[in-house]
Amino acid sequence: MRRFLCLLVLLCGIGAVQAAPTKTLIVFGDSLSAAHNIPVEAGWVHLLEVRLADMEPGWTVINASISGETSLSGRNRLPALLAQYHPRVVVIELGANDGLQGLPLTNLRTNLAAMVDAAQQAGARVLLLGIEMPVNYGPQYRDGLRAVYADLAREKHAALVPFLLAGVALNPALMQDDGLHPLAAGEPIVLDTVWPQLKPLLH
Repeated sequence: MRRFLCLLVLLCGIGAVQAAPTKTLIVFGDSLSAAHNIPVEAGWVHLLEVRLADMEPGWTVINASISGETSLSGRNRLPALLAQYHPRVVVIELGANDGLQGLPLTNLRTNLAAMVDAAQQAGARVLLLGIEMPVNYGPQYRDGLRAVYADLAREKHAALVPFLLAGVALNPALMQDDGLHPLAAGEPIVLDTVWPQLKPLLH
């Protein structure tokens, strides 16, 4: 009888482990999150996956980032991903390509707001990753871009990293020749910039 009870407890325990809900995190961005011109395993999203496995086990990371993605194409693509993965956390890193094309900031704001709303309505917590434009874009556009992220985060109660490439963008030793994308050596710094705002969303 004792052996039977032990076996029953063991089987129940295995069943409980197998039935544990999956916790999914989607990173939804552009080339800054798609490991542009560097090995995928060197990119900050893969480094995040490794860190989560060590520090926050049980999370699955889906990197849905596409080089060249704009806020409009992202807005159109996100609903299907939400329906497919039912994420608990969505990290939105879009806007760089809008800025480089000089697209109206009102359009960027509308598209980002729609994505935040969609993610939150799907039950996910949202982290916005802001970007900065080169100085030749002028203070008005650069300040307006910063305000888009800050205002949305406040209004939508989303977490915010004001500048994804803080500590990297102005260091030529950490940037690729295009001046826009980090080298592999800069990617751990990018993750360390994201982590303090992301970690509270995991619990």
